[in-house]
Amino acid sequence: MSLAENLEEWTPRTKTGKLVKEGKITSINQIFENSLPIKEVEIVDLLLPNLKSEIIAVNLVQRQTDAGETSRFKVMVAVGNGNGYIGIGVGKSKQIHFAIEKATIDAKLNIIPVRRGCGSWECICKTPHSIPFKVVGKAGSIRTTLLPAPKGTGLVASEVVKTLLNLAGIEDVYSYARGETRTTMNFALSTFEALKKTYSLKLPKDWVR
Repeated sequence: MSLAENLEEWTPRTKTGKLVKEGKITSINQIFENSLPIKEVEIVDLLLPNLKSEIIAVNLVQRQTDAGETSRFKVMVAVGNGNGYIGIGVGKSKQIHFAIEKATIDAKLNIIPVRRGCGSWECICKTPHSIPFKVVGKAGSIRTTLLPAPKGTGLVASEVVKTLLNLAGIEDVYSYARGETRTTMNFALSTFEALKKTYSLKLPKDWVR
């Protein structure tokens, strides 16, 4: 069954889902502006239909049970529209394609807005090509710092960080990380936490209503 058919047959179970299905919410921005929860993946499929996905990491997890040793795939997937929205999720399964599917659904349910801007003192273009201010994210032993960069700098970052920034639609950033960055999943999570702060932290203009 195609995505369009699935959405047509979708019966919402939450208040947010019902508002989206009825056409009372027509933009993902409205959901975040009103602090509404996203608990159904169809909400994201309807409001952000052009999401791209990237597999960040694949690990084989082994566990000892009474029946012997069992193995499952643990997959991390990131999704984004390249225009200010990104999500990250993890899925586990004995079969890798099911693990990827679960991780993609989890990433969509964890979608967040990313505030973009031109926060570098070296740049006065005022276009949303970078981030508005310095942000720091932590996960495990890893601490990732993202800094605004002038237009044309590009993404001065590792491949994991670049993947997330590209999905979020950020073009220019300086970054550095401390900790065990070989742990790819924690590295990605620390970057995700940093990007989350671009929206959760308030600017002076946000204080005036």
